[in-house]
Amino acid sequence: MAGKPRLHYTKGRGKMESIRWLLAAAGVEFEEEFIETKEDLEKLRNGGALMFQQVPMVEIDGMKMVQTRAILSYIAAKYNLYGKDLKERAWIDMFVEGTTDLMGMIMYLPFQPADAKEKNLALIIERATTRYFPVYERALKDHGHDYLVGNKLSWADIHLLEAILMVEECKPDILSGFPLLQAFKGRTSNIPTIKKFLQPGSQRKPPPDEKFIASVRKIFN
Repeated sequence: MAGKPRLHYTKGRGKMESIRWLLAAAGVEFEEEFIETKEDLEKLRNGGALMFQQVPMVEIDGMKMVQTRAILSYIAAKYNLYGKDLKERAWIDMFVEGTTDLMGMIMYLPFQPADAKEKNLALIIERATTRYFPVYERALKDHGHDYLVGNKLSWADIHLLEAILMVEECKPDILSGFPLLQAFKGRTSNIPTIKKFLQPGSQRKPPPDEKFIASVRKIFN
């Protein structure tokens, strides 16, 4: 029997957090090896484990997988969270790309200079409410199902819930104009594996604080 997937990354969200979410939602236990110093990262690089000298890296099924998107699509396909056919997969990909764009804006916010933060926070809220969330609200309305694609939990739903919770950390009432997304959030948050991941003490990481940001700057220059 194969061992648990092993995740190599810093002790924070970053690009690994969506991978943690997907594994947790699939009910897969995983181990984490944290990169805490520049030397830890160099050791991985010098050991030949990082194809493009970058993390995240996940050891799974005898592979040392890199590139976030490749890791996520492999996990989604392996655990039946990637649709039943090519068309469903295409829809999942489109929805995921949208939430990835939105989450990317939030992910880089703490690393921006103080004078740019306010402007960029306003942009995140504006994009969430006018560009991204209306798409998901409309999708749920048009087909009347509980989930975004094929009326079955998929990677697209897990990614959307993660994005919603991230935007709510910026503006708690962000969903006030999106009743179907409010219901979606309640539904998906109560799926047992996801509910467990949302409990205190899970492997979900908190929003980045000043200490974490300083350590990341040190590790990655």
